[in-house]
Amino acid sequence: MVRIRLMRLGKKKSPFYRIVVTDARSPRDGRFIEQIGHYDPRKDGDEKVVLDRERARYWLNNGAKPSETVVSLFKLAGFDPKGNG
Repeated sequence: MVRIRLMRLGKKKSPFYRIVVTDARSPRDGRFIEQIGHYDPRKDGDEKVVLDRERARYWLNNGAKPSETVVSLFKLAGFDPKGNG
């Protein structure tokens, strides 16, 4: 099964996350199929979540399941996985 989830980067106490499409069996920070965005929890406003909406829609239409955290980040970015956005 293909999942859309976060991959942690950065250093200790300074996290940065990539939003990646990966096989559900691979480790959190292991191999991934495609990077579709990133999330920086230390920034404010529109720079906090950057998302390639076209690729996210493509993977969702092809059966990728987003994690609960990624669904909340989609909402924060103003992206509706079920509709237009």
